[in-house]
Amino acid sequence: MSNSKEYNADVVIVGLGPAGLLACILLGQKGYNVVAVERWPSPYALPRAVTFDHEIARILSSLGINADNDDTIDYHDDHYFWINKEKEILLEVDWKSKANDGWRNRYWFSQPQLEERMRGIISSLPNVKTMQGFEVDSYTQDAAGVTLTYHQVRQEGFVAVAVEGGETGTVKAKWGIGSDGANSFVRRSVGYDFTDLNFYYDWIVVDLTPDVMPKYWTAHYQICDPARPTTVVPGGPGRRRWEFMVLPGEDAQELAKPENVWPLLEPFGLTPDNAKLDRSVAWRFQGKYLENWRAGNTVIVGDAAHLMPPFAGEGMCAAFRDVYNLAWRLDLVLQGKSTDALIEEWSSERRENAKWYINFSVELGRVICVTDEAEAAERDKNMKAAYAEQAKTGATDPHRAVLGPGTWNSKDEQAGRPSIQGMVAYKGRTGRFDEVVGRDWTLLTDIDASAQRLDDTQLAKLGAVGGKVLTVGPRNSGAEVIDLEGSYKNWFDSTGRKHLVVRPDYFVAATAANQDDLRSAFDVATKNLVS
Repeated sequence: MSNSKEYNADVVIVGLGPAGLLACILLGQKGYNVVAVERWPSPYALPRAVTFDHEIARILSSLGINADNDDTIDYHDDHYFWINKEKEILLEVDWKSKANDGWRNRYWFSQPQLEERMRGIISSLPNVKTMQGFEVDSYTQDAAGVTLTYHQVRQEGFVAVAVEGGETGTVKAKWGIGSDGANSFVRRSVGYDFTDLNFYYDWIVVDLTPDVMPKYWTAHYQICDPARPTTVVPGGPGRRRWEFMVLPGEDAQELAKPENVWPLLEPFGLTPDNAKLDRSVAWRFQGKYLENWRAGNTVIVGDAAHLMPPFAGEGMCAAFRDVYNLAWRLDLVLQGKSTDALIEEWSSERRENAKWYINFSVELGRVICVTDEAEAAERDKNMKAAYAEQAKTGATDPHRAVLGPGTWNSKDEQAGRPSIQGMVAYKGRTGRFDEVVGRDWTLLTDIDASAQRLDDTQLAKLGAVGGKVLTVGPRNSGAEVIDLEGSYKNWFDSTGRKHLVVRPDYFVAATAANQDDLRSAFDVATKNLVS
C-alpha cells in the first residue's frame, strides 16, 4: 500500500526555527493554506538565541506575547560594557533605555520556551499544517509556483535517518519560503551562495542554570582580554551564558568538553556544585549574506539568507525582521492586489538592513577577537580615549540601521526606520498605538494639519490595502487618536513634520511637512504597492 501523499498550499515553508514559525503564524492568521516541513522530528530543546531588541518585542506583541510581562522573557535595566583585562571600561552600549516605540532596547529569553509558545499559536490555525520529521528531497519551481518532495525521517543523534516504509510525498504551492538555516537546502536548490566577509573565529558557547543566580558588577559585559576574550550575559529567566574564544592552537571540540569548560567558569564563581551545565558547544562565528533573497516564487529568510557573529545580539532579530517585512507583501501579492515587484523591493530592503547589522557585528568582533598583547594595548588606549568623549554624550545607540531601497521614500531621513509608538486613546480604548489603533498601513496627521490630505487616487490606493487615515492630537483637540503622553507631538515638533506614513511592519514609509510634500512622498513610497 502506497504511503505517498500530495498537498497543495498557498505557501510552503521549509524549516521551523523562529523565522519559519513566525511565517506560519502571520500567513496563517491571514487565512492562507500553509504547509511547513521540518527535518527534525522534535523541536530543539536546548538554548540557542538568548536575546532580542525592541523591534522584536514589538513584533512579539502583535502575537500576544508581552515582553515586559512574560515568564519566558527577562530584561535588565543596565548598560552593556566592554572592559579590558584591567577592568577599565572601553565602551558602553545603551541596553537600558526604551526605544521610541516604548519597548526596551534589550531583552533576554528562552528560545525553546518561546518557540513552544509560537507552536501553540500555530496549533490554533487549522489552515496551517506543520510536518515535523520530514526531509526535503527536491525543490523545483515553474510558472505555477514551487514543488518539493519529501520523505519521513527519524533522529539518531545529530543525523536524520530515513524511516523504512515511512511517508513520502509532494507539496505544491504558489510561493515557497526557505527558512532552513545556514546549510539551507532551499538556498542550494535555487543556486544561490553567500557573499563571504571572511570573518571566522571559533568560540565556545556555554549555557548554565545556576542554583542561585550570581550577581556581577553589571548584568552583561564583554571582557576584551587577549588572554581569552570572553562574553558574560544573561541567558533568559534563570539562566546565564558565557562565550569563550578559542585561542590559536586550541581544538574547539576539545575545549567544549565539560571537563575543560568548568575551569573557565571558576573565576565567575560557577562550579558543578552550584550550577547545571545545560549546553557547551563549539560555534564558528562568521559573517555572510545573500545578494538576492528572491528566486522566482521562492524567498529566503533568516540564517538561510544571512549569518552574523553574535556580538550585537541581532541574529534572530534579523530573521524576525525578514519575515515581518515579507508577510504583508505576500498577502497583497496572493490577493492579486500587488505584483511581485513588491517582493523584489523586500529583497533589496532586507539585504541592506541585514548587511548593516552583519558589518556592525563583524567590526565588533574584529575589535574583541584580539589575542596579541601589543595590539590589545593599542586598542585599549584608543578605545579609552573614545570612551572619555562618549561619556559627554551618553551610551552608544546600537540601532542605526536603515532599510535598503524599497517601499519607502529613501530621500527622507526619517523614513526607512522603525516608527515611533506612544500611548494613545482611540475609540474608547487606551494603550500602545499598535494594540489600540492597529497594525495596517496608517497615515497619521498632526491635528493642526488636518486640512492637508492625500488626493483621491492616493486615498483609494491606501484604502485598497486596508490603510487608515487618522489625525492625532491632545485631549479635546478633536483628533481621532488622542496622544496621551505627548509622544507624537514631541516627534512632530522635533522633526518639523506634520504627516507620518507607517507600514504594517512598523517601518516609516514617508513623512512630510505639508500637503505637497505628503503627496509626492506618498507616491514615491508606494509606487509598487497596488498593481
